[in-house]
Amino acid sequence: MTDVVMPQMGESIVEGTLTKWLKKAGERVERDEPLFEISTDKVDTEIPSPAAGTLSEVLVEEGQTVGINTVVARIDEGGGAPAAKPKAEAAAEPAAAEPAPEPPPPPAPVAQAEEPAPEPAEEPAPEPTGPLSPLVRRMAREHNIELGRVKGTGAGGRITKQDLEAYIAQQGAQQGVPAAPPAPAPKPAAAPPPPPPPPPPPSPPPPPPQPAAQAPAPLPPPAPLPPAPLQPPGGPAKTRIEPMSTMRIKIAEHMVMSKRTSPHVTTVHRVDMTKVAKMRERHKDTFQQNYGFSLTYLPFIARAAVVALRQYPLLNASLDGNNIIHHSDVNIGIAVALENGLIVPVIRAADEKNVLGLQRSIVDLATRARSRQLKPDEVQGGTFSITNFGSFGSLMGTPVINQPQVAIMGVGTVDKTPVAIDDAIAIRSICHLSLSFDHRLIDGALADQFMSKVKQVLQDWSEEVM
Repeated sequence: MTDVVMPQMGESIVEGTLTKWLKKAGERVERDEPLFEISTDKVDTEIPSPAAGTLSEVLVEEGQTVGINTVVARIDEGGGAPAAKPKAEAAAEPAAAEPAPEPPPPPAPVAQAEEPAPEPAEEPAPEPTGPLSPLVRRMAREHNIELGRVKGTGAGGRITKQDLEAYIAQQGAQQGVPAAPPAPAPKPAAAPPPPPPPPPPPSPPPPPPQPAAQAPAPLPPPAPLPPAPLQPPGGPAKTRIEPMSTMRIKIAEHMVMSKRTSPHVTTVHRVDMTKVAKMRERHKDTFQQNYGFSLTYLPFIARAAVVALRQYPLLNASLDGNNIIHHSDVNIGIAVALENGLIVPVIRAADEKNVLGLQRSIVDLATRARSRQLKPDEVQGGTFSITNFGSFGSLMGTPVINQPQVAIMGVGTVDKTPVAIDDAIAIRSICHLSLSFDHRLIDGALADQFMSKVKQVLQDWSEEVM
């Protein structure tokens, strides 16, 4: 029997969501055949079977989030049928349930006499099924709601924002009526003092207006609160509420964690890419004809970063608490935009590749990332990251560090720009490179020395591309 576990899809990943089973219990599966799909903040991908045999047990349902190395299924390499033990146990339960009715009759009258309402009220609130988004948890805390009482309509019984809003609306309608009586009830009780002598009546009138003014104050807040998210004043809301995907939630959590962990500082350098542009223009057609892909600016910038990382290795390090981890390998992560998220596959031993090798790796990883064919080890182990927002026309940006790394470079678009050179105006290919770095480890002087080296390599480009 072979255990199938939730794989680790990145160094900072501690859990994953099983989004879809591609095989059913009892079906035959071959080694390396896609078995199930998972989603993390690093990747949405298919996980291959670790062995050939019969899928005998499915232990984790679709939509369930579990930690890495959790056993999600078992494969019988002998090819036997799935065990029917669970069904046998289920069949045994009804038989044991028959003698149970005998004890209830004696205690029944006692239960009616005592009428312990609170006990049965607490029992029916089971734990919610399915993963809960941070938004749902926050709303539940704000409105003091037991999530076990809310029926989820999402995948795998997941409670969505719409489910919670509907529950809040129902509770708000029930709570709105008793809120008004308590305020006026105690005030009439103060009426007995006035009857005895005439002098006391003038003094009681002042107190009633004060509590009366205070009573309405707490009443308005609860009433408008429930309707607000559902239907704001002025007619029905023209909005559509959609729960975030698992990948989007993981990305959000990772970005927030990075900003909380690292004091981000960004430095921007303007780089003259004219020599690189001419080199690229000279080899562009050859690359397309001989290798089937275009030659872009990104491999040149990645190569310059590798050279600079060798000279300033602290930017190739990572932090683990108060410990600095120095990496001998230079593994460059290249951010790839997906339809519904972002992923950072890693070019291993990037310092051993020339421009051609880097371009080939970039094209291969980006293509397989978009077709969800990356392997788990291809999205972990990065020591430095590069994100190219210039491909969408952006001049510059301030990227977020990919933890536990200590720096990430952002690449702006390359534009032909008039610049002053030796008191003359010339048209040059200009690019803005930004570096976000972790100020816990990297100081501004070191960051700018690193960027100056990158700039020097690009402006004085002399390497051949092949």
